[in-house]
Amino acid sequence: MKAGHIAKHAVLPTNIARRTTLALFGAAMLGSIAACGFRLKGAVDLPYKAIAITGTPSPQLRGDIQTAVLTGTAVKVAINPRDADLILDILSETTNQEILAFNANGQISAYRLNVRVIFRVFDTAGNEVVPESEVYITRDLDFSVSTVLATDAQIQGFLGLMRRDLAIQILRRVAASANTSKIKGF
Repeated sequence: MKAGHIAKHAVLPTNIARRTTLALFGAAMLGSIAACGFRLKGAVDLPYKAIAITGTPSPQLRGDIQTAVLTGTAVKVAINPRDADLILDILSETTNQEILAFNANGQISAYRLNVRVIFRVFDTAGNEVVPESEVYITRDLDFSVSTVLATDAQIQGFLGLMRRDLAIQILRRVAASANTSKIKGF
């Protein structure tokens, strides 16, 4: 038994050396990624305290924007535009699906889903932070006549994900414009 016990201790320095090498290699990789400017999706830096969402967004888009603001920024969502530093005005939101392809029998085999949002952003003094802008996203979806109900659920799931992506795109555009206008002010 003592021979087995000694063998375990003999392997220990090799494990420590291997772990140290892997840790140093991992730290070097993270350092090189950080040095090139890579950032994970996450917090958006908005130099405002409160944002109001006005206009005609769908309830789903309004909820996705509010969620993105509350989870990805330090900004509060104001119900009343008078309580906000920044006003996000959704001018229009369009969701549609178009036929992308047919199969050999002439049946639909693919759709393209489109969500387009037109918005503008201004501060309480009426100064334009983001002029009238458009963001859109498209996704292609295979379709089978035998799975119509599943496809409807899949379409609704895709549309939800697309709206969440658009909400984050809108916030990133607002952050980029707001930070640029703050720099120009100096």
